[in-house]
Amino acid sequence: MDDDPALCELLSDYLGESGYSVTTAGDGNAMRRVLAHGLPDAIVLDLMLPGDDGLALARELRAQSEVPILMLSARGEEIDRVVGLEVGADDYLAKPFSPRELLARLRALLRRARPAAASGPAGSHGFGPFVLDTTARRLLRDGVELRLTGAEFDLLRVLVERPNRVLTRDTLVDLLKGYDRDPFDRSIDIRVTRLRRKIEADPAAPAYIRTVRGEGYLFNPLGTRA
Repeated sequence: MDDDPALCELLSDYLGESGYSVTTAGDGNAMRRVLAHGLPDAIVLDLMLPGDDGLALARELRAQSEVPILMLSARGEEIDRVVGLEVGADDYLAKPFSPRELLARLRALLRRARPAAASGPAGSHGFGPFVLDTTARRLLRDGVELRLTGAEFDLLRVLVERPNRVLTRDTLVDLLKGYDRDPFDRSIDIRVTRLRRKIEADPAAPAYIRTVRGEGYLFNPLGTRA
């Protein structure tokens, strides 16, 4: 979604030629009318829009679903990326960009959002009342699925697969490069905060994802507090 008709037309044509069905909207009201007919597989959302800006719309979208959101903005400062991720965007792309890069990032988001093929390697990890199903890419608590974004799932998987080890932010960035095209240090902290809100009984005093001051994070599968 962007208020620049020329950019919308360019991306619509490019993505259409790549096999995607694209619907465009120039503002929040137009977006809501489109969404009334069904949720898309992913949303490209410009930060600077007339009326409700992209941050407000990302919050609104995230309150309703875990649809992958790729945020666009002419401003490429880290603070803008941080704010975008904090309100629920999954990735951030600064203008100007190439349509080819946008397509690559969209494909990565869609891969993370879709369950793995049934023929893929099976695997699950239990901790407390949770089961992380790496085949179906689901997190269950007492058998009930919790909604995670693709980026949140990938970070949790990296942590769960390396229990009781202190992982620095640099290590986590390196491990996530197999999933994300462009993770950065601050995004790790944001994702940890979002994960804690979903799995910790008290996010302010986390039992599973602990902060090791001056070093990084440690996943404690027993869920006991230090």
